[in-house]
Amino acid sequence: MKRTFAVDPWMIATHQFHPEDKRLQESLTAIGNGYMGMRGNFEEQYSGDQLSGTYLGGVWFPDKTRVGWWKNGYPAYFGKAINAPSFLPIRIKVNEQPVDLAKNSFRDFYLALDLHQGLLTRQFIYEGDQVEVRFEFQRFLSNVVKEAALINVKATVLSGKATITFDAGLEGRVANEDSNYDERFWEPQAEDPTQKTIQLQTKPNPYDVPQFTVLLKQQLRVNHQPVTGVVTTGNGWLNEQIVADVATGETYQLEKDVIVVTSRDVAPSDQQQTAAALMTTLQTHSFSEQLAAHTQLWAQRWEQSDVVIEGDPAAQQGIRFNIAQLFMTYYGEDKRLNIGPKGFTGEKYGGATYWDTEAYIVPMYLAVTPPDVTRALLQYRHDQLPGAYHNAQQQGLAGALFPMVTFNGIECHNEWEITFEEIHRNGAVAFAIYQYTAYTGDESYVNRDGIEVLVGIARFWADRVHFSKRTNQYMIHGVTGPNEYENNVNNNWYTNTMASWTLSYTLARLAKANADVVAKLAVTAEEKAKWQDIIDRMYYPVDDELGIFVQHDTFLDKDLRPASSIPADQRPINQHWSWDRILRSPFIKQADVLQGIYFLNDRFTQAQKERNFDFYEPMTVHESSLSASIHAILAAELGKTEKAVALYARTARLDLDNYNNDTDDGLHITSMSGSWLSIVQGFAGMRYDHDRLRFKPFLPKEWHRFSFKINYRGRLLAVDVSEEVNVILLAGPSIDIEVNGELQHLEKGDDHA
Repeated sequence: MKRTFAVDPWMIATHQFHPEDKRLQESLTAIGNGYMGMRGNFEEQYSGDQLSGTYLGGVWFPDKTRVGWWKNGYPAYFGKAINAPSFLPIRIKVNEQPVDLAKNSFRDFYLALDLHQGLLTRQFIYEGDQVEVRFEFQRFLSNVVKEAALINVKATVLSGKATITFDAGLEGRVANEDSNYDERFWEPQAEDPTQKTIQLQTKPNPYDVPQFTVLLKQQLRVNHQPVTGVVTTGNGWLNEQIVADVATGETYQLEKDVIVVTSRDVAPSDQQQTAAALMTTLQTHSFSEQLAAHTQLWAQRWEQSDVVIEGDPAAQQGIRFNIAQLFMTYYGEDKRLNIGPKGFTGEKYGGATYWDTEAYIVPMYLAVTPPDVTRALLQYRHDQLPGAYHNAQQQGLAGALFPMVTFNGIECHNEWEITFEEIHRNGAVAFAIYQYTAYTGDESYVNRDGIEVLVGIARFWADRVHFSKRTNQYMIHGVTGPNEYENNVNNNWYTNTMASWTLSYTLARLAKANADVVAKLAVTAEEKAKWQDIIDRMYYPVDDELGIFVQHDTFLDKDLRPASSIPADQRPINQHWSWDRILRSPFIKQADVLQGIYFLNDRFTQAQKERNFDFYEPMTVHESSLSASIHAILAAELGKTEKAVALYARTARLDLDNYNNDTDDGLHITSMSGSWLSIVQGFAGMRYDHDRLRFKPFLPKEWHRFSFKINYRGRLLAVDVSEEVNVILLAGPSIDIEVNGELQHLEKGDDHA
């Protein structure tokens, strides 16, 4: 596997620049702060191929769905994560010659993302006509002032004399690569050369979606002192020019401070004043002082979340990269936001959240962030419950159907087989409520807001099933399971299983929920009886001879063969085969039956787990970023340690090593928790059920040691696995846990091996 960046425990760094890998490098050096983010584009002009991208949390556009044949219930629009006005540009000329690495001669290139604090640095030596200049760039998006971006450029003349021109700009003339007919989503509103601001608004739309207004403001500092250059403006852009004569051996430093405010938080009429106040606050400290405060917040996050691996530097780099990118995308500060599949790293997919959040992010965030961060993810779904009811009504169904893709709760994805057949996401939303409650012991959410979500989902399932008189059982036809390489199947085992589980869990929680909420929901005795009947008579496809749960009714009729039979030059198949051929094949994109076994783990025997794993994993091509982690966890549980470690490597380094040849358009943010899950739930064997925390660790043979911390019910525990297993209670009241089946009582500060 080609590695663009060197292996380093805390850095994503390279001394090489390959124009053909420019987009990949941009993805791998993307940064964010939960409020906004950007790809690793260059500040200066670059005329070669690139994907320019700056993104603002919660700012989007409802692009009209374009289909040849309209179907009733089809989403009216596709929600786009739109490329936002850019604050990045600092165009540079040396002696009137543009600095452009697509055209210039240069040497000593270096590009690095420091995972300690999300700091992006770059440098190179520009080789011009009788002049050499070393350029050094630093930038970060502040965790202290969420609206702030800070860029620092140093130019050191190594030989000759240089007149260096800096054109620092704010650029609203941006577009999406995937826009229909090259349309643009932003319309200029105002430019103010005195205040050094531009203001733009998303263009009108015919849907009940607000237009977003954004204002960008910049202030330059030279050698740490505020300056104002020659400012020019145009329709949707602003440029500020600084010219400096720099002699041999001298260094010229330019700092660009930026404030970005949006109408999500500040009314358009107040944005100028708000941005000015934020800029004043920002400029009370230098770039280095702002970076120090920003780094301190990162240090607090790493103190709780870091996973240390000794003996495998590539594995160490992989998990830290994934944790850093997750935290740069979401840390719970804004309950209106969620975790998009590309985060702030690209425009692909659209939408603010998939079922990935509940299935993959929640179990990690429960353990490595304060409880209110995960609570915010649950609240996000409750707040969008009206949209879920709308989605179900569009299909002529009762209850609530949570969207596959959304910004506001309304379904906005335009593939029918995904949007309205992949309804299993309802089960993941319900299961996240269960996981939060079981892990934290906090029943306040499930007994009030959570029960409203559960009842909405239960009512959907009760209407979506149908009763087969022939078999005297309930069935669910016309679905897409987690394996998206099959569409419109009948009785997907995972979907049926999660539907039945949700009904059962909802009935159990109704009996404990707050009386006023139960009264408002008015679930009748007839409804409860119907739910119980569905639970008792749900159909599950099984094959007794093989001893497996069958993925769907006709799966065993396929030409069953292992993925190893596919020629290497035809992988990944989604980039080589027609969709028709993929749908007819037996090859599985990601865990499907095994996803259900992972979720409801304590319901199945070890023999059932092993038979299903041995049957389905060989046919799995792992072409979903969500695939490897679930298989790694189950492989670890089954003692298949080498396979577990190999699959961990795939999930930990999916983007760093570009396993699926698709990282150039953005990172796979919502699968990045899979590396943490593979270690903690897989290698450490962590489970939590029946109010007991359990570990059953093993040490990968190439590793010398691994350790991590988790918070659990008001406690902070450190787990260290080497030849021995040590669990230490760092904070909180005493607790009883299980390690390898043995009960241990932990007191604060005790070292248990």
